[in-house]
This record gives sequence, structure tokens and C-alpha cells, in this order.
Amino acid sequence: MNSILRLLPSRTFRVAPNKIQALNPSIKNWQSSTSVLANSTRFFSVEGQKHRNIGISAHIDSGKTTLTERILFYTGRIKSIHDVRGKDGVGAKMDSMELEREKGITIQSAATFCQWKNAHINIIDTPGHVDFTIEVERALRVLDGGVLVLCGVSGVQSQSLTVDRQMKRYNVPRVAFVNKLDRTGANPWKVINDLRNDLKLNAAAVQIPIGLEGEHEGVIDLIEQKCLRFTGEKGVVIEVSEDIPSELQAMFDEKREELIEKLADADDEIAEMFLMEETPSIEDIKAAIRRQTIDCKFVPVFMGSAFKNKGVQALLDGVLDYLPEPVEKDNFALDRSKGEELVKISGKPDDSLLALAFKLEETQFGQLTYMRIYQGTLKKGGQIVNVNDGKKIKLARIVRMHSNDMEEIDQAVAGEVVAMFGIDCRSMDTFSDGSMNLAMSSMFVPEPVMSLAIKPANGKMQTNFGKALAKYTKEDPTLRVKVDDQTKETIISGMGELHLEVYIERMKREYEVEVISGKPNVNYKETISTRQEFNYLHKKQTGGSGQYAKVIGYIEPLTTDEQKELEKINDFVNQCIGTNIPPEYYSSCEKGTNDAMTQGSLVGSEVEGVRVVLQDGASHAVDSSDQAFRTAMAHAIRSAMKQAKPSVLEPVMRVEIDCPADFQGTVVAGVNRRMGLIQSSDMNEDGSGVKVLAEVPLANMFGYSTELRSNTQGKGEFTMEYYTHTPVPKNVQDELEKKYRDERAAAE
Repeated sequence: MNSILRLLPSRTFRVAPNKIQALNPSIKNWQSSTSVLANSTRFFSVEGQKHRNIGISAHIDSGKTTLTERILFYTGRIKSIHDVRGKDGVGAKMDSMELEREKGITIQSAATFCQWKNAHINIIDTPGHVDFTIEVERALRVLDGGVLVLCGVSGVQSQSLTVDRQMKRYNVPRVAFVNKLDRTGANPWKVINDLRNDLKLNAAAVQIPIGLEGEHEGVIDLIEQKCLRFTGEKGVVIEVSEDIPSELQAMFDEKREELIEKLADADDEIAEMFLMEETPSIEDIKAAIRRQTIDCKFVPVFMGSAFKNKGVQALLDGVLDYLPEPVEKDNFALDRSKGEELVKISGKPDDSLLALAFKLEETQFGQLTYMRIYQGTLKKGGQIVNVNDGKKIKLARIVRMHSNDMEEIDQAVAGEVVAMFGIDCRSMDTFSDGSMNLAMSSMFVPEPVMSLAIKPANGKMQTNFGKALAKYTKEDPTLRVKVDDQTKETIISGMGELHLEVYIERMKREYEVEVISGKPNVNYKETISTRQEFNYLHKKQTGGSGQYAKVIGYIEPLTTDEQKELEKINDFVNQCIGTNIPPEYYSSCEKGTNDAMTQGSLVGSEVEGVRVVLQDGASHAVDSSDQAFRTAMAHAIRSAMKQAKPSVLEPVMRVEIDCPADFQGTVVAGVNRRMGLIQSSDMNEDGSGVKVLAEVPLANMFGYSTELRSNTQGKGEFTMEYYTHTPVPKNVQDELEKKYRDERAAAE
């Protein structure tokens, strides 16, 4: 040990970069310029191989990808550090998509693995933008722990709230990392207060910073009572000192006491020591933090600046100390043979196989399936069974992912996150060795909130256009594609404008498909307001057999309750007596009624809420036919509808908006401007947030996603679903009728 550590003044230990290979043998191809270091006194605590599956999540631009880049560098996984925006022509390792490097954001979650001391760590770097929240859902569903990254200046932001909800949904233990303490205005104590007040977390600092903004040098460990200063090129040398600066002694004492108090609120053993006025040992504190972090009752807060290479190694130590092994986190499957009864998974490598495909990705080699193994062992060349459809699959290749690079392996055991080729499946399919009928519970998939009508710029691109949409919808459950029955437009729906914009751009780059986009036509409908009789004669003579049919009856409005009772939106009633209309033509009359309902006279939309009653008519022995009665009935109804005070109906959405209480007035005013009706506005239990329920016309909801984020500083979210159709205002109906007439005239 003396050959590795040399004593410096002030009892500071320094580890020389060229000696680190001896301390961390997991680092290969050592170069002195890429030293990998941490607190030198801890390199020798080898107990056996540990395993961690962690996700790095946060609000957009909080430094997640930059932090991951430093983690990979310090663990020897990469040889140099690159900027997120790719200004040096390389870009961050985890942002492998060209579009990610251009925009400086993470779009797809990327997986990698590294070795830190005696632990194997699987890491998933996830997007921060709310439009790509499904990538965060996928990561948290299969991981055992999370690192919540927070900006030291901005604190808790909108996507921080979303990530917190996702972590709580899947009971993911987490540690927090307050990043960017080198920036002007950095205040870690404000961030910790935000964690407590906005996210309602029992959080406490386990470090305090040595200097802030331009004077940020390192951190003081509140538990081990040591100063860590990150020096040398790229922060690879850590100076460890037991002398706490006198100007920070008061803060150190205050924050250490606060840490123990917050821990005592969650942990009975520490609470007992606290009440007895005993001082817990370092081991007691660490054991308590680990217990309560795994139980999701405590969040230890680390500090630093990933961009300035400070605090990252200490965070890695925290991941090992406080986040769970795969077997320590309870996971459950559904027993399909017992009505989906919950079954706890053992997590042992020698038990029957149980794995979950949580992400699909198309590559030049075929579909790449990301899989988390919950139980058992996956072997190359072995056979697995898709529980959802019963298909048997032979494993040709198993790989570990390092962003877009792959490393082939022969087997993977419980707790691993790997990827495989040659598996045709859907996202969230469960795989076993065939001995069990268990399925993993599916993850939460949010409903899309924005739609666009798209089409290829020319017909030659149609084939690639279809291939691209098929690939993207298989990869991303939040991207929906449908063809509108009325307009025949292809409509894509997603989580926001950026989400859809990225897929349109990917079509252009990956499939060379130029896309023309615009907002979809709203699905209007037509109805009538009063009863109207009809008596219509269809007579046509063109030489030979002609066409003759006469129909008599009336149309009347069909109420909503009657529609529900009949389980159809229109009703045809035959009250004919006798043979004035031969019985064989009754079905033709009903078909003519359906024809009339497909296209109304006002705006050419589908008709609903109409009862058609056929009472009498007339026929001709030679000229009457199925087609004649079908045509007569359609014309009769269309003519009668024009006299029955017709109106245009527009789709109304039931909108649910969640936002902080401070923005309630702004949100309600915005809904009112869009002609919405507020149904309720309820404050949550602690008064920090409000839920607004409203009914708003769909035509007025375009652009609302952007407006809500703007008006709530990005902290508001909304969902909407179809509710009903209601009549449009008179001025809107006049505009729609004029537009329809103009379109028909142009088409003719």
C-alpha cells in the first residue's frame, strides 16, 4: 500500500494516475491520460462481485448524458471525453444518433455497462424531454435503481416531476445528484428544499460543496468526515484530507446533524440512537441509508459538476453503497394459469428463466431486442419461449450494448440487461424456458396528445413510407398511426410536436422519404333537429328497362339515450303494410338509408342521431329494381334532411390538466379562450398542485401542448380522450359549409 500511496502535507493522500491499474484491474488498455480514480482508501474493500442496474434520469439539459460520459471515462470504458453537442465532431458516446448530436438532446435511451471497483454496473441514459417520456418509462420498468440528476441552478423542473412520478410508480430506489455547481447562481440547498417540498421526498445531503460557482473544488463527505478535492487533468486525481476548512466547519456540523435527523425520521435504529443522544457510527449511518433508500423512504443527495469533472467518482461509490442488488428489489410476475395472480420472482440464476423484452430497435442486422433477465440464465444457442404467443425461439446472438457498439457474450444471468438478435416480438413480451406460464406486468404507456396528417411528397416514396411507419410504431408504443376513414389521410399521433418532428426527420434520413405534414381534419358529423316527412319518386327511362321506385315516410331525431339503448347511432324502421313495396326491396331501402348517412348535405360528414321510418311506396312490375329503391331512399332522406333543421356536430374532448396550484388561474383562462367548459378544479391534499377537468372542442386543442408548457414553465401536463359530439356555433357552421362548397367546386 505504501508503494501506491504517498503522504502529502495536511494528511492528504493522492493516488498517482500511473498506479491506478493496480487498484482497479477491471480497466483494460490503460493509458495514463485516462486515469480512473476514486477515494483511494476505499479501493481495497473487495467483498465479491456486486451488480447494479441503474438509470440516469432528469429534466432536459440537466447534464444526464454529460454525467454518463464521465462515468464511462472514470471506469475506463472510454478513453476520452467528448461534448454533448458534438462540436468536436465526435459527440457524447451515449448520443449515438446523428439527430441527437445535432440537437444536443437525448432522444432514445441508450444502454451501456462498466466496471467500478468490485461491481458490474448496467447504465441506461434516458431522454429528459417530456415528448420522449416513454424511453424513461421503459428504463425504469426494468431497472433496480435510479440516479435523479438535478440542475444546481434551476432545481426541480417539470420533467423532474414526471420522472419522480415514474420512479414512484415502479418503486425505484434512487440517489440524487445536484449537478452544475460550477455555474453562476448554483445553490444546492434550494435544490434539496425543492426535493422535499415539490417532490415530497425525505432527502438529505450526504456531502457539502467546497466552494460554489467558479470556486467549486470538490465536496466534504458528511459521513466519513473527509474532504475530496478533484484535481489533475480531467479530475482524475482525488486529494483526500481529514482537515475540514474552518470556514465550512459550522455548515458541516449543521448538515451532518440534519442528515441524521432526516434519517431518524425513516429508520428506527437511527431514531433510537438519536433519542438516546448517541452518535451513530459510520457503519450505522451507511447501513441505515442503504435500508431506507432501498425501501424508497430516503434519498441521499450527492453534489458536484460533471462538466468540470467533480464529484462523479463519489457518486459511483454512492451507487454501490446505497442502491440495491437485483435480488434486493422485489419484482412480481402474473400467473396466467391462476387469473393473473401476483407471484414474487426469486431472482436466482439457477431457477427457471423469466425475462422481459422492454425495447425494440431496428438495425442493419435485423431487430435488436433489449431484454432484462429477472430470473434464470440465458444461453447462446439455447431455446426460449414467448409467453404471449407460445412461439419457440433459438438464441443465435446475445450482446451487451455500449451505446451503439456491441460486445458478444455466451450467456447472461438474472439481473443482467442484454440485447439479442433474431427475435420477432413486441415491446413488453415475456420470455421463459417453457416451464412456467408467468408474464411480467406491462409498463404504463401514456396516451398520445398530438396528431399530424402526413403523406409522402410523391408516390414513389409510398413503399418506404409504409416501412418507416411500421418500424417506428413497433419501436415506440406512444407513436400511433391510423388512416382516417373520412379524409383517408394517414395520421400519426404522439407525445408532442418535437416527438412527431423527430420521426418525420428520421423518415427523411433513414428512408429518404420527404414528408408533407399538416394538421388532420377534425371528424365532424351531421344531425337533424326536427321531424320531416318525405314522399319521393325516382323515375328514369333510358330505353329498355328503366328505373322506378317511390318511397314514403319520415325522419326524426334519435336521442342519445335511444342510441345507447339501440347500440347504434342511426335507426331504420320498416312500417310498410301490404306489397306496394315488394318485400324483396326492403333490404335495398335500408342500404339506401345507410348510403345517405355516410355523407351529409352540409359539410359532407357522417350523419348520426337519425331515425328513418319507411311507411309506404310504390313499384313498377318491370322498371323497379334493387338499385332503383336504393337510389330513391338515399335521395329521399338527403332531401328531407335539408328541411329538418340540420346542424354540424364537432368532437368534444374530455381534458384533464395537472399543474402546480400557482398556475391555476392561467390554465383556466386558457381553457376558456378555447371555448372549453370547466367541469371541476380540485386541489391535491398538500395544496401544491391542481387538477382541472374540462370539456373542450377538439378543433380548439391544436397547439395546446405548447401553450400549456409555456404558461406553466413546463410544469403542466394534460391528457385528453373523446367524450361526445355537440353542435358547433352558427358562425362556425357557416364557415364549414362555405369551405365544403368551395372544395366541391374546386374538385369539379
